[in-house]
Amino acid sequence: MKESLEILLAFMALLPFHAGAQPTNAAQFQAVPELPYQVTNFFKFPKGMIPGEASAVAVNSKGHIFLFQRTKPMLAEYDEKGNFVQSIGDGLFTHPHGLRVDAEDNLWTTDDGSHLVLKLNPSGTVLLVLGRINTGAEGNWLFNKPTDVAFAKNGDIYVADGYGNSRVVKFDRDGNYIKAWGKYGTGMGEFDLPHSVAVDKEGRVYVGDRENQRIQIFDSDGNFVKQWTGIGYPYGLVITPDQHVWMTDGGYDRIVELDQTGKILGAFGEPGHKPGQMAWAHFMAIGPDHAIYVADVLNWRFQVFVLSAPTGSMTKYVPSVRMFWGSTPSVGWTSKQVDIPFK
Repeated sequence: MKESLEILLAFMALLPFHAGAQPTNAAQFQAVPELPYQVTNFFKFPKGMIPGEASAVAVNSKGHIFLFQRTKPMLAEYDEKGNFVQSIGDGLFTHPHGLRVDAEDNLWTTDDGSHLVLKLNPSGTVLLVLGRINTGAEGNWLFNKPTDVAFAKNGDIYVADGYGNSRVVKFDRDGNYIKAWGKYGTGMGEFDLPHSVAVDKEGRVYVGDRENQRIQIFDSDGNFVKQWTGIGYPYGLVITPDQHVWMTDGGYDRIVELDQTGKILGAFGEPGHKPGQMAWAHFMAIGPDHAIYVADVLNWRFQVFVLSAPTGSMTKYVPSVRMFWGSTPSVGWTSKQVDIPFK
């Protein structure tokens, strides 16, 4: 028995180990065209502002950028040149998650700490409340850690009700419940963390089924249409006017562009802490000048990428393991306090 254990331990010691990484069970990735973007210094933060986890970012019709973060000010507006304009909704948020801007420049926040979806006008006045503060449950009026929100042309609202309930909830423009679909699982129409939601010009609903490593597509009534797999971990989704889907892949820490069939057209970024690298690329937004804004959670920053000259190169970074993921219980003095009493 002892010899068998020693052999097993010796074999395990030969296995590759990646600190903070988790082996992937996704399809084997290949190099793709390198999208021509480079990181730049952009935001002029107020003096004394303390950075924290960056959760989401959105851009309105004027090109103003809104940053949603897990430190004060939790929601702030910057102009098109990166100058601070104002903080918004002070005291309204617990644990910021998703942020969207609708066609009328209203701000929509999802807070997975307070279980709320809020609609705010540009000055921060609350126009609509969905859910009940600090009440996580399942109901036609409640959420459990909602993650994102999207809108149809007619004003219908789709909420990814995300960490706790594994479903999508549909409301009309006034917040009246219409229906919900989905449950926890791996089958079609099931979710393992619906983390992002977006609607295309045809009214189809795209759901970033994050831990299933796929995007599921539904019609406006929640009927399954198709799925895209082998794309990575869809943390955040943005659909551009050409109906391409841009995705923050927070598992492999890169930005991916997909065409209308789900084919990866190109990517940029890689895991890390240097400028241009990412650690949990969470949500993104695209400005009118095609600048890309990325909420980079573990690096406590919002990164801005601007178009550069095409290189014609393929990506040097090809995903193989999920970085910044997985942990084991700590073993140390604190964990042994039950055996070592205080004196």
